[in-house]
Amino acid sequence: MKIALDAMGGDKGVTVTVKGAVDAIKELDINVILVGKKEDIEKELNKYEYPKDNLEIVNANEIIENEDKPVIAIRRKKISSMVVGLNLVKKNQADAFISSGNTGALLAGGIFVAGRIKGIERPALAPVYPTDKGVSLLLDAGANAECRPKNLKQFAIMGSIYAEKVLDIENPKVGLVNIGVEEGKGNELVKDTYNLLKEADINFYGNLEARDIPKGYVDILLTDGFVGNTVLKLTEGLAQSIFSTLKKEFMKNTLTKIGALLLKPSFKSFKDKLDYSEYGGALLLGLKGAVIKAHGSSDAVAIKNAIRQAKIFTERDVVNKIKQEINKTGGEKTE
Repeated sequence: MKIALDAMGGDKGVTVTVKGAVDAIKELDINVILVGKKEDIEKELNKYEYPKDNLEIVNANEIIENEDKPVIAIRRKKISSMVVGLNLVKKNQADAFISSGNTGALLAGGIFVAGRIKGIERPALAPVYPTDKGVSLLLDAGANAECRPKNLKQFAIMGSIYAEKVLDIENPKVGLVNIGVEEGKGNELVKDTYNLLKEADINFYGNLEARDIPKGYVDILLTDGFVGNTVLKLTEGLAQSIFSTLKKEFMKNTLTKIGALLLKPSFKSFKDKLDYSEYGGALLLGLKGAVIKAHGSSDAVAIKNAIRQAKIFTERDVVNKIKQEINKTGGEKTE
């Protein structure tokens, strides 16, 4: 199995992508293709000992920056690490592609280069969301700011397959994020989606209020990309704020510092639970190949775990299982 990795993506570039790739090929039965500026990659690789047969470099001299306009960048920067990596998946020269670069560009490239599964109208960005009971899958988390009910139904189907095959959740429960739990609550999108999901071949839990998201009542948090991205960003900001406030409180005097020392193991456990690096990245569900968006500030551990995630996704044949389910339910008349 070959996993292609955008070596130039993310805030830290080759420093972390190369280290993550090296760690992955040492720990996993995997081959990694590093895509990017060959000279920069080789310079970084010289720092490590690794099984050279399990790693190759594909040169790509351009970089899609975070400031670039996504669609324009994909169309104009044909030899960028992102476009070249996506083409490896399209041509079946790689089983998956991972990038921590420009999110919008990866979404656009996933559609225009890798292509959508026949019957899927819109792919969805699906990160893992930590909860009191483990994790839930949040989708869509930002790929589609505006959706129709049939889009959300497809997200629910794809999310259910992913949760079962990759997260090992049996008969995953789908919750529709809403402003109330009663049927009939919410805007037209949510009400119409509710009616569709009641008839769908999924384990539909019903409506879920935002305050109950962290409690882990459901395995799939279903929403449009606007609300999903808002939930994700609010959670990230709130977690940072809580840790910052606690740190200030515990540093006030000697007594609070002693308390902080005693509680340090518990706080570390709590922080690890919220750490995105443990989960690797967010799958773009609905594409013909496995495409993963890693966090922009990913460290080497996050990159390694994204590679692990891509390996499991590919081994368990999630793309073909989504194809089969969409064909069974009719899908959309799209490619």
